[in-house]
Amino acid sequence: MYDERLTAPRSWWLLPVAAGLSIGLILFKFGPVPGVIGLVVGLVAGAVGLSSYGSARIRVVQGSLVAGQARIPVTALGAAEPLDAAAAVAWRSVKADPRAFMLLRSYVPTALRVQVTDPADPTPYLYLSTRDPQALAAAISAARD
Repeated sequence: MYDERLTAPRSWWLLPVAAGLSIGLILFKFGPVPGVIGLVVGLVAGAVGLSSYGSARIRVVQGSLVAGQARIPVTALGAAEPLDAAAAVAWRSVKADPRAFMLLRSYVPTALRVQVTDPADPTPYLYLSTRDPQALAAAISAARD
């Protein structure tokens, strides 16, 4: 079994603070109460958005690979290729196929590219940002056996 949450880096949590301060300052023109309301609403909205973005999960459970909203049986998957930072950049840019499924997080430098062998599926491969591509590849291989 494999389970990874692609949480946002701690430094990104300054973004909701900046959003709250910006909205609060904009609305402060209308008085201190709207300014405080803008601060709170901007902070909460930014935190909810960042938390949602950073809640993407990759799991290998019960013979399936679950990546974000996608669920695919490991029997429909072929070779898994761990990608270092340079190869990951290439596969999400110049080598990318528009038909590929990508669970991409820019703050995760490494990835795993997994071939899709199901002839009924038009997706050629899955590109999954992961902090431990070797462990994910091993989990997919173990679930296939």
